[in-house]
Amino acid sequence: MKKTKSRITVRGKSKSQSGSRKKSVGPTSKTALKRTISKARRKAELRHTAWNSIAVESLNPLLGRQLIVGQNIMLARVLLKKGCVVPEHSHPNEQVTYILEGALKFWIDGREIAVNAGETLTIPPNMPHKAEAMEDTVDLDVFYPPRADWMSGKDSYLR
Repeated sequence: MKKTKSRITVRGKSKSQSGSRKKSVGPTSKTALKRTISKARRKAELRHTAWNSIAVESLNPLLGRQLIVGQNIMLARVLLKKGCVVPEHSHPNEQVTYILEGALKFWIDGREIAVNAGETLTIPPNMPHKAEAMEDTVDLDVFYPPRADWMSGKDSYLR
């Protein structure tokens, strides 16, 4: 089968599209990440993104994350090694945590809550919480509005 090139027009701009796709490369530096986040926050836009196209930001030897930021919402893919502790903190953002793999134990509202793969935890704004990875864990955190401290690098409690 012969690969053909076609032209597509998006908002008046013309782009070349071939039968084979080039892999997009995400930001690899803090500056590039901040530019990407800043651009996304200025204007809501339709975007299709693969996690493997986004660089993992290493916060410490046991903790990494990837961010996708929309105009009013943020999705973070958080990678925690067994034993990683996220110290007690609070933020003005509502948070929904969904565990894809592994398990996190939370200390929140005077309780210990184990959240396992396939389970969620909804954390109201300004509620202090702490977490520990009980095993290697992949979690998705959704924040409304986006976490300004994470986007600006003012999250020293994680580093």
